[in-house]
Amino acid sequence: MSRSHVWASKVMSLVQGGNTPSALAQIKVAPSVRDVEQLRSLLLSAGSLARHPALDTATQDQIRALQGSRLHRAP
Repeated sequence: MSRSHVWASKVMSLVQGGNTPSALAQIKVAPSVRDVEQLRSLLLSAGSLARHPALDTATQDQIRALQGSRLHRAP
């Protein structure tokens, strides 16, 4: 039972429901790099990254931002 998979699936449901602005907002406050990577894998398997280039950019940017040592969020 992984909490990060729960976050990724919730954001994925926002994308599937057509609420891309809310999904982008959630990506900006992602809890960890692992969460964003799991979301990217879900988006890739559904083909959503090709349909929503803003999601592709946002997830890549957030992964880079969270990898910086100063920007890790506390558990």
